[in-house]
Amino acid sequence: MILEVADIRIQPGQQAAFDEAIQRGLKTVISRAQGFKGWKVNKGIESPERYVLMIFWDTLEDHTVAFRGGPLFAEWRAIVGPFFAAPPVVEHFTLLGKSA
Repeated sequence: MILEVADIRIQPGQQAAFDEAIQRGLKTVISRAQGFKGWKVNKGIESPERYVLMIFWDTLEDHTVAFRGGPLFAEWRAIVGPFFAAPPVVEHFTLLGKSA
C-alpha cells in the first residue's frame, strides 16, 4: 500500500468552506478512483490555513497515472483548487513499521 501525503495551504479566512469542500471532494470524487483505499485529513491548530491530507492507494501508479491522468483529477481540483494559496506539496511513502 502507498501513502500519499499532501501538505495543503489555503487562503486565510476560508477554513469553514474548505473543510466542507475537501470532505465532499474526498467522498464524492477520490473515493471513486482506481486503487483508492482510504483517506484521512488533519487541519492545523497553530497554522489554521494548513491541512495535511493522507490518501491510501494500492499502488503508486493508481495515484500518479490512473488518477492524475484521468477525468477524476479535474473534478477534484475544481472542488478544492480554488482554495489553494499555493500548489500542494505531495509525496508518497511506503510503510516501514507501525504500532499494534
